[in-house]
Amino acid sequence: MAMTYPAALDSLRRPDPDFPVPEVVGVLAAPENRHLLEYVTEDPFGAHVFPGDVADYPVERFLADLDAQLADTAPIHLWSYIPTCAYRCRFCQYPVVLVKGPQSLVDDQAAEWVDWNIREARLWLRRVPNLARAPIGEFNVFGGTPSLLPVDAIRRLLDFYRENFAFGPDTAIRFEGDPSTLTPQKLETLAELGCTKVSSGVQSFDDEVLRECGREHTARMCVDFIRDARRAGFDWISVDLMYGLLDQTVDSVRRDLDVITEHEPTAVVCTKLHLRSYSDTRTGVAGVQPAAWQLPAYRDRRVRQGHRWPTLAEQYQMREVLTEGLRAGGYVEHPTMYFARQGKGPEVWKSIMVDQDRQEAEVAIGLGGSSSCRRSEAITDVDRRRYVQAVEAGRLPLGSATRFSDAAQETRAVKMALSSLQPLRDDLHARRFPGRSLFARPWSERFATLADRGLVTLDPAARRVALTPAGEVLVEAVINTDLDDPAWLPTTAGTSS
Repeated sequence: MAMTYPAALDSLRRPDPDFPVPEVVGVLAAPENRHLLEYVTEDPFGAHVFPGDVADYPVERFLADLDAQLADTAPIHLWSYIPTCAYRCRFCQYPVVLVKGPQSLVDDQAAEWVDWNIREARLWLRRVPNLARAPIGEFNVFGGTPSLLPVDAIRRLLDFYRENFAFGPDTAIRFEGDPSTLTPQKLETLAELGCTKVSSGVQSFDDEVLRECGREHTARMCVDFIRDARRAGFDWISVDLMYGLLDQTVDSVRRDLDVITEHEPTAVVCTKLHLRSYSDTRTGVAGVQPAAWQLPAYRDRRVRQGHRWPTLAEQYQMREVLTEGLRAGGYVEHPTMYFARQGKGPEVWKSIMVDQDRQEAEVAIGLGGSSSCRRSEAITDVDRRRYVQAVEAGRLPLGSATRFSDAAQETRAVKMALSSLQPLRDDLHARRFPGRSLFARPWSERFATLADRGLVTLDPAARRVALTPAGEVLVEAVINTDLDDPAWLPTTAGTSS
């Protein structure tokens, strides 16, 4: 059950007295921002998926839209999802497949998912001919925990993608894993196989917090991962941190920042705990079962057992500790909550997707992948049985597709660009959508409302719209509330490129 508005206000008014109260707390408490407060009580993170507005779009039409865009494209982003995990975290709602037992059995099960991934990739290449020629800006092997894969399976996966897709000398190859499975030997192998980036969801450097999350690694393993990856020669080492976790305190997050400052990974991705299902707002792809922490009875039971969830005020204090500390330490935020060291960023795949002058296609191959182009998007089936049945039968396992109307294409482009935290440029908007302007109706009215509430600033002379500091903190809520109201969406958008 969602938190009531009075309860949300009460939670917002209970900060940790040992840390400053962020400005955004007052912004959220304002009556005119009630909808933002109601959103952030359980907000999913990241604004990763910007869904279409025309449901039940034929999959064939999506594939045709994608193929047409790829006929003349800048570098795109390519994913390979390997959904295997050794255990399920209590906050995880992604579609994952647990593999357990003797090492030989785990290796066989994990390698089987490489087989299905490659078979699905062949189906994509057959159905979208221009995909084989589209230049790949960044190739990501994500999951799940793909670092569970035996070395032979990793080699087979990487060799297949290199041989069948348009990798070039500047293509970044990125591999994700759990700190306990990214051993020195595995990291050295990944480097030898041509991986240029490595990332790990460490989530916290606090052993008690990790234990409550259900994580089966220690803080020491997280530190060792950074050191071992550097010794293996990786130029880009990324870690994921979470805040708002059970029994986490603002001071615990400050100590996480101290570890980051000491060991200086290349990039840090910060994520607020998300309790609302991704499927409700389509800001991510949810699996077939909820995370343990999404169940109110489970959360309440932990409280009765003496555990504590951070208040909303504390969560925003945690966020401020991370953002201000990382910026002071030489990290640049672009897009929201993605931090890279000065001169190293932004993240290639995120900038390909969201920067206002790019916003290219992405193709995700594997269970629960999300693929999109400018006209439409599709989600790969999240049910493992249906997925395997489709691949075995020689069918692309796409579970659903949606189309973007002309109006939605324009709105989606603005949302994506805002998530980059860079000022919106009216000249780029007019180039993409001829005859349209951010300083004409309906955008002028919507941005004026946001400006009145202290969330954006308008510069008519320079023809730019920029988020304020409070707007940057709340950009995901703004995108999914203020810019998601069909009553004001533009109705006469030009045809997008």
